[in-house]
Amino acid sequence: MTDLNQAYHYCKEIIEEHSKTFSRAFSMLPKQQKKAVWAVYAFCRRVDDIVDEGEHPKEQLEQFAREFDLFMEGKLSSSHPAWVALDDVFQKFQMDAQPFYDMIEGQRMDLYPKPIVTKDDLLDYCYHVASTVGLMLLPVLAPGKTAMLRKGAVELGYAMQITNILRDIGEDLERGRVYIPSEVMEDFNYSLDDFKNHRVTPSFIQLWEELATDAETYYENSLKTISYYPLYSQAPVGGAARMYRAIIQSIRNNDYQVFNERNFVTDQQKKQIIAEMQ
Repeated sequence: MTDLNQAYHYCKEIIEEHSKTFSRAFSMLPKQQKKAVWAVYAFCRRVDDIVDEGEHPKEQLEQFAREFDLFMEGKLSSSHPAWVALDDVFQKFQMDAQPFYDMIEGQRMDLYPKPIVTKDDLLDYCYHVASTVGLMLLPVLAPGKTAMLRKGAVELGYAMQITNILRDIGEDLERGRVYIPSEVMEDFNYSLDDFKNHRVTPSFIQLWEELATDAETYYENSLKTISYYPLYSQAPVGGAARMYRAIIQSIRNNDYQVFNERNFVTDQQKKQIIAEMQ
């Protein structure tokens, strides 16, 4: 049987390795909430890695989905530290299982992709792979306020995932994925051929800015709800939102070089954002 402290340590290492932004922002939480965030992040990371890095992702994802079904039924006999930690979270907080199921469905959307034609198609995808994370965390970050904060959490997920998409255009192309809605590309007269040839043209900048503006609107909407969170969650959630939002400006400062470069927010910028939240 995996020791509970070891299980949480395993989850902590995952968030520190894969998301310095989230790790830094949520390090300000009280201990119990912080550990719960680690466990939820580990769940999301494991299912995401199956799709991006698994040798047999379709089979592995369905196996993971079966394990989660058993987990919810209290029948999963696994000593895997991520399940051990998540079980403790479900015992300590009033968790909602639906966002976890929706996240798994979001990973299926990457394995069985449908064309993203409209902005609504994009938001449906963003909900499943990102807004779900916020909904998973609401019972931890704002107990008893989940209904009030749901819309803001969903919009923050939209904002963060659109930011990811605008940052990771080159990496996604290498995986054969295009998340920019085809209608938006047509609106700005930018072709799939332009995309595949990494052309940073005025048309590309216009369509990029169209989606960046949408993301910034969703950030604004979600940040208006921060004051409704308990005091201990306001700086972590607001800090995570602002650190992620800063990626958009870093890409602008780098002349929209998203095909062959990874744009990021420096540690110094993150420290400054966190300091301003406190």
